[in-house]
Amino acid sequence: MKVAFISLGCSKNLVNTEQMMALCRDAGYTVTGEPDGADVAVLNTCGFIDAAKSEAIDNILALGQFKAEGRLGKLLVTGCLTQRYRDDIRQELPEVDGMLGTGSYTDVVAAIEDLTRGERPEVFGDIHHTDDDGLRIVTTPPYTAFLKIAEGCSNGCAFCIIPKLRGRYRSRTMEHVLEEAKALAESGVQELIVIAQDITRYGMDLKDGTSLAGLLKELCKLPFHWIRLHYLYPEVITDELIDTIAHEPKILHYLDIPIQHCNDEVLAAMRRRSTKAEIQALFAKLRSAMPDVVLRTSLICGFPGETEEQFEELCAFLEEERLQRAGVFQFSREEGTLADKMENQVPAEVAEQRVDRVRALQADIMDRWNEERLGGVEEVLCEGFDPEEGCYVGRTWADSPEIDGRVLFTAAGRIPAGTFVQVRMTGISDGDLTGEIEED
Repeated sequence: MKVAFISLGCSKNLVNTEQMMALCRDAGYTVTGEPDGADVAVLNTCGFIDAAKSEAIDNILALGQFKAEGRLGKLLVTGCLTQRYRDDIRQELPEVDGMLGTGSYTDVVAAIEDLTRGERPEVFGDIHHTDDDGLRIVTTPPYTAFLKIAEGCSNGCAFCIIPKLRGRYRSRTMEHVLEEAKALAESGVQELIVIAQDITRYGMDLKDGTSLAGLLKELCKLPFHWIRLHYLYPEVITDELIDTIAHEPKILHYLDIPIQHCNDEVLAAMRRRSTKAEIQALFAKLRSAMPDVVLRTSLICGFPGETEEQFEELCAFLEEERLQRAGVFQFSREEGTLADKMENQVPAEVAEQRVDRVRALQADIMDRWNEERLGGVEEVLCEGFDPEEGCYVGRTWADSPEIDGRVLFTAAGRIPAGTFVQVRMTGISDGDLTGEIEED
């Protein structure tokens, strides 16, 4: 039995895919990433915003074509899209042979067995349940891996459907998290990326004294080289956590803190818990504790009721704060969220123009920051030789995989992927830094 896995969406979704892969391997199946010729394809989907839904549907149709051509046996679709649209999928996408919800990833082997018997399994278990053992097949490069420390979200932001798809926030026990982390370290992982919908609330629901700061101190005892953090919500970043990040040398001073906006009225409408003044005070505190800190955030343009004046305030805030990294998104009106029913919806073309303007503003901020780095030497994680670029490609501590920039560098000898090297920055190419290895 050959089972192919395709994972869409975020890194948290990827971990669920890796868990399903391990279950299928242990059941004796051959696990692959290539659907052509597979007996079953498992498509793990995202259903968060329109773009993600379109990508998922496009993949379903493409896999359906494989089935029609006799190149694929059955199609099992899992994840957020099925959790959100099970009835629509059943009625409108006959290409799908079975579905699992976000509470039923561990039922993947039973569902595949049902498919082979000609049945059409649909399993939608408790979305507030968490499988805690961490068993998975890591699919990222051997030097980098994600460590998911919690499931779900209880923040209740007005624009977000995640709590309805993934359930309330629930932390994994520190025992299980550390057990998984030790296995990753023993396998050779050098860059550990700690993830959850909100890692700052880790342990708060356990009510036993467990905290993110405490977990990080334990992770730093393991032989990782870099520990990267995604995502920290501003209102629960404590002094203890700041002190831990500042003084543990393995924890990168790269903090992804989604703020979404800066105007107090917009923030309140979004049901965010921070004010502009509190966000500014937090950024100042972080920069005081870590003068080299790189701040990344997420921003939404065109939220219902956002006025031109409020948008201008956001632009002025970004110019003043000079955050080095930002993901800028156009508001997506999602059925089932509070924002969907709000009045004063911003016209799509206006929201799109605002996104373009903020992205241009941020590109200028990033270019100026990169120019300040020229001539300096930085540690780079080599990710291999790129024949198209004709040089090695890597990332600095300020670059998270797949979402930030790269470093293109030359070297006299062979540099294996996963090696940390010192690179002198000599130029900028389309937003990426270029440089040459600094020989000892």
